[in-house]
Amino acid sequence: MKKLNELMQEIILLTTKIETDYPELYRYLDETPLVICDNEEKAICLRDLEKYLETLKGQLEHHIETHTNQSNASS
Repeated sequence: MKKLNELMQEIILLTTKIETDYPELYRYLDETPLVICDNEEKAICLRDLEKYLETLKGQLEHHIETHTNQSNASS
């Protein structure tokens, strides 16, 4: 399992890439459900951050596939 700092850095880099290269997708990130460690202590759980990072990657991949398919269809 990755360390907290590594996960946070990856999340920051990915969200920055999305904001810069895919602003149309970036506006939907606020709608991404994220519950960070739903336990009594409310501490940040590495597992939850890993899931969030994978969600971001999946959204970006889906957006790229969908955007590319739409561009090719209109050509």
